[in-house]
Amino acid sequence: MTAETTATTSAETTDKPSVLFVCVHNAGRSQMAAAYLAHLSGGRIEVRSAGSAPADAVNPAAVAAMAEEGIDMSAQTPKVLTDEAVQDSDVVITMGCGDACPFYPGKRYEDWELEDPAGKGMEAVRPIRDEIKTRIQQLISELLPTENEK
Repeated sequence: MTAETTATTSAETTDKPSVLFVCVHNAGRSQMAAAYLAHLSGGRIEVRSAGSAPADAVNPAAVAAMAEEGIDMSAQTPKVLTDEAVQDSDVVITMGCGDACPFYPGKRYEDWELEDPAGKGMEAVRPIRDEIKTRIQQLISELLPTENEK
């Protein structure tokens, strides 16, 4: 009951939508998606990322690919997926975490099928990064009302 109360209270005290990106290692796709969403939403969306089996460090090719876009994610570290992170998020976007992703009724779930950048060089990571950016721009348009709608 305490966890439910806390989750409800935190959801009621903020009008910001919140998004959780989940992949197995939380070292590539989910980190790039979180970095793009934080950057492109200008702080208007609460952003989380996690992994069902987090790696020791973020993929250096993903860090370099995002640096080309002017986004520094070199200080990010992979985080373990918790039930609380899912409960505290309005939208949960999975990127190949399979059955390890917890499911809670009332949450919006999306599965983004994206190639895993693990072990790939910059030439292979750039198209993955660009696809993530396109999806993030679409997500922002869905989650944030335009000035005309306010």
